[in-house]
Amino acid sequence: MRSLVLPQIIGNKKIPGLPDGRQLTIIGGSGAGKTRFMEQLMELTGDRTYCLSAIRAPFPEREESGRKGSIDHQYSQAASRRPYMRTNAVSELEKLIFMLFADEFEHLLKIKEKANSKGHLKRFPQSKLDKLSAIWEKIFPGNKIVTTGGTLLFSTNSGDDLISAEKLSQGEMAVLYYVAGVLYAMPNAVIFVDAPSLFLHPTILNALWNSIETLRPDCTFVYNSVDVEFVSSRSRNVILWVKSYDAGKNEWDYEIVEPGEIREDLFIELVGSRKPVLFIEGDQTHSIDAKLYPLVFPDFTVKSLGSCDKVIETTRSFNGLTNMHHLESHGIVDRDRRTAQEVAYLRKKSIMVPEVAEVENFFLMEEVIKSMAKIRGKNPGVVFNKVKKRSLAEFNRRLQQQVLEHVRHRVKREVDAKIDAKFTCITALETHLRQLIKILNPRKQYNELIQKFKGIIERQDYAEMLKVFNHKPLLSESGAVELLGFKNKDDYVRNVISTLKLGGDEAEKIRNAIRKALVTVVN
Repeated sequence: MRSLVLPQIIGNKKIPGLPDGRQLTIIGGSGAGKTRFMEQLMELTGDRTYCLSAIRAPFPEREESGRKGSIDHQYSQAASRRPYMRTNAVSELEKLIFMLFADEFEHLLKIKEKANSKGHLKRFPQSKLDKLSAIWEKIFPGNKIVTTGGTLLFSTNSGDDLISAEKLSQGEMAVLYYVAGVLYAMPNAVIFVDAPSLFLHPTILNALWNSIETLRPDCTFVYNSVDVEFVSSRSRNVILWVKSYDAGKNEWDYEIVEPGEIREDLFIELVGSRKPVLFIEGDQTHSIDAKLYPLVFPDFTVKSLGSCDKVIETTRSFNGLTNMHHLESHGIVDRDRRTAQEVAYLRKKSIMVPEVAEVENFFLMEEVIKSMAKIRGKNPGVVFNKVKKRSLAEFNRRLQQQVLEHVRHRVKREVDAKIDAKFTCITALETHLRQLIKILNPRKQYNELIQKFKGIIERQDYAEMLKVFNHKPLLSESGAVELLGFKNKDDYVRNVISTLKLGGDEAEKIRNAIRKALVTVVN
């Protein structure tokens, strides 16, 4: 790996040294110059360069490579010295198949010569075709490669008739091409592979390339890929991030990605997007967060991380790696009974905390209710006033329970913080714990919050109620769903999401209201 010569960096910066490894993977966003970087790296590698691309392999409509050691070059050389070899191949895949047959013929002749001169051979050495067949049957269990009539045919476990290479699926052609192609790479080659996961099903991808790399331990593999799972799966991989390209000077801004505090697969995915990043709670498929926030912040790459702790930690870590990237990153976590001090601290760390208790409360904001009422042909003012009245009544009914939950949450956080200290002995820890009830004074906190929440009800402060009321059934109990004419709360949420997707004046009002409720709105 260290023998590879890297292209010039913009501004004549020092070219980084490559660590040990068998694979180099080039990543970067669209238009960053990855393909040209790879082409330049091929030129700098010289006679050890060997290129594979499944995109062009089956097609004759291409410019043949004159590079020494290429598949085209090897085929031309083999055909000129073997009068029995077919010379009408036009694609790289055909040329590989013809060479495999010619090599198999010579391989068998050599075995016959050895058998005649030395007696019966106990074990035949493997030919290239044997190695190809072994990997083929490993990747496609029950399938076989059959040689008959001077060509390769393929059988499947479905029991169908034998088929020729041109009738294989795109994925099967790619497997055939990559394995056969790597077998013909020169010793100690640097094998350049463009889009190694193209046409390949995820279930066979890692097994295939693991087998191929094992097949040629003498070679170095250079991949140009945006497939996060593939890049992360390589065991001795060095990741090179191409950030930008100056065509006038033929220089790149790039660097080696060092293992850091943020997960490697996440880093690869995000830097490939070249958009500012927004980390959110929930899962990518089912959570409301994942459906809502990409529509509220369409200019951001939105990534679901699960828990709020992961959002906070990953945002902190990603912003700490600005020496490796120049992406703006933020996080969003639910308010979840946090104190004003906790909210202020998170906002200073680029974590947005909404002015509603949880994501479901966005759908109860005045602007959202009124916009959806207008879309549904209802009177916005009448609908909202009824929702407001029912919601505040529900908040009043659950007042003591809500206050108790807020106090429990605060005490838990304060206990975690206050006992996270070193104690000289068990007696010291016991003494500290006995004093905590006096230090925390939960009853005082409870009484203060009772007065605060009662004030919200007396003032009919609907917006403030949404900020402190953590109660997921509120979306149904508020009457918003039935008043707007939806089947259930899921139907209502889906329609708000659909409105944001379709766009228009009301969609823009909803989007702006949610962004405003996040306070630290990203620009």
